[in-house]
Amino acid sequence: MLTFPDFVRRLGLALAALIVGLGLWAFWLEPASLRVNTYELPLRDAAAPLAGLRIAALSDLHAGAPFIDAAKLRRVAALTNAARPDLIVIAGDIFAQKVPGGVTIAPQVVADALAGLSAPLGVYAVLGNHDEGDLADLYRSELRRVGITPLDNDVRRIAVGDRHFWLAGFADLETGGPLIAATLAKVSDDAPVIALTHNPELFPAVPARINLLIAGHTHGGQVRLSIFSRALLRNIRDRKDDMPYLRGHYREQTDLFVTTGIGTSDFPVRFRVPPEISLLLLRQDETP
Repeated sequence: MLTFPDFVRRLGLALAALIVGLGLWAFWLEPASLRVNTYELPLRDAAAPLAGLRIAALSDLHAGAPFIDAAKLRRVAALTNAARPDLIVIAGDIFAQKVPGGVTIAPQVVADALAGLSAPLGVYAVLGNHDEGDLADLYRSELRRVGITPLDNDVRRIAVGDRHFWLAGFADLETGGPLIAATLAKVSDDAPVIALTHNPELFPAVPARINLLIAGHTHGGQVRLSIFSRALLRNIRDRKDDMPYLRGHYREQTDLFVTTGIGTSDFPVRFRVPPEISLLLLRQDETP
């Protein structure tokens, strides 16, 4: 017969095993993982020419953070290419390295590891808050060297068969100075516009002229467990009143998609928010 002391001892062992298991999952297994998640994004009528487009959205690589070495970056590139996107975009915090438990990776090494990224319509990026600073010009130069086009406060006209759309990029909200009106003034016709930025908190300032805004920065909260959200640093939140655009698809004056990203920041932990390459399949919204 199980005595009360035996019950307490077994309960304690079970709780200890659970805590160890959760710790291994949150601090090792999940942050070290990588997957491609596919999202169908219904867009409004004005964006109909974008229907059928496949976009791979990467963000927050945080090269040098725990579990993010050059080999991991090459794996990111390989998995992204294997998803067969038409277009690849990177929403900032590519070179960020000041993370507890991380190591320093030279910008040239980071760029070389991402050099394999390839898509028919090109590979584009904006810098994030961790990328801006004294080395920002070097970062942009390294991206260009390996065929990734920096697009901070700039646009590109992208042809798809007999039609085209515009890809716009905005500098980071906190550190780069996004020039929304000046950037959109470079769009010379009424073709659809997809925009790229790092921080999704830019979304309320984005006009409906942009058909889709793609962002990162939040890491999806890193931890999907609201009880801990206020105790962790600002990039690890799970309350909509703390960070209203945390992960996934939002629809207001236009459409926003926030990718949960690859790496970690501040705390090298992920729980129920695994690192992902977001594959966006654009389609026309058929709801009335």
